[in-house]
Amino acid sequence: MLSMNKITRSAAAVSLLALAACAAEPAKNSPQAAVEKVNGTVITRAELDRTIKALVGSGDPRQLPPDQFKKATEAALNQLTAAELLYQAGMKLEMKDLDKQVTARIVQSKYQYPSQADFDKALKSVDMTQKDLEEAARKDIVINNLIAQRFAGKAEVTEPEVRKFYEENKLKQFTQGDRIKVSHILIGVPKGANAEAKKQAREKALAVLKRVKGGEPFAEVAKKESTSPTKDQGGSLGIIGKGQTMPLFEKAAFALKAGEIGDVVETQLGFHVIKVEQKLPPATERYEDVKNQIAGNLKREKIRLMLAAYVEELRGKAKIKKV
Repeated sequence: MLSMNKITRSAAAVSLLALAACAAEPAKNSPQAAVEKVNGTVITRAELDRTIKALVGSGDPRQLPPDQFKKATEAALNQLTAAELLYQAGMKLEMKDLDKQVTARIVQSKYQYPSQADFDKALKSVDMTQKDLEEAARKDIVINNLIAQRFAGKAEVTEPEVRKFYEENKLKQFTQGDRIKVSHILIGVPKGANAEAKKQAREKALAVLKRVKGGEPFAEVAKKESTSPTKDQGGSLGIIGKGQTMPLFEKAAFALKAGEIGDVVETQLGFHVIKVEQKLPPATERYEDVKNQIAGNLKREKIRLMLAAYVEELRGKAKIKKV
């Protein structure tokens, strides 16, 4: 018969085991909680939430109607499952210097930001740590190596296929409507600026307009006064077609004649002084100019289809368990 002390010790041991189990498994809604296991590998709540946000775009996905949020969640989980299956398959292939490739990818990512603080801020904005980024880079590199080794060589595209695509899509994809070569000088207005700031920006834009209409070289004034990134190119936006820029800007620009400078136009960015350098008529791109682009697109589509079939094959053999 057990003594009271032994019972107490036994109860304490059970309690400690229960606490250990709780500590080992994160709470269901915690970022590190498992939402699915793919051949024993955990897909976490954090990974799922990040992928949902990436699919949905801006805003809080949980503000979506329930049916849309459910669809987004299912699509995100399917995407993560497919990636994990491909990663596991890719890790079985020979690959040199994987760690070095991951390090190089992270260094390359950091170069896009002025400082470590800006890099860290960017990671935080998408709910990632550097470790998360390294894991994502590793998976991407391994999967791309798998695609290169197993599928890229099989996705052959013939010249007749390319020609056929061009002829069938010539009007829809390779014929451009009216276009203009246009430059602008932007006097920017910060988001949330008060009425006085907007008034000052408008007055400056009107002064700039007076200068360029008075004969000062447009490009030189743009370099000195514009707040747009195009200032270094003398304000040039290059050639644009309809539907490629802000509606108010487009309407004003396409109404101008070649060589004409229009009145000041206000958009959400601020105040623009616009000059149309050249007007171009509708034109169809030549087959010779687009055949390589078409061949690349057709090859990528063939790889995508083969990859989708391969993922389904892997699913059939995998042990996938939703948690």
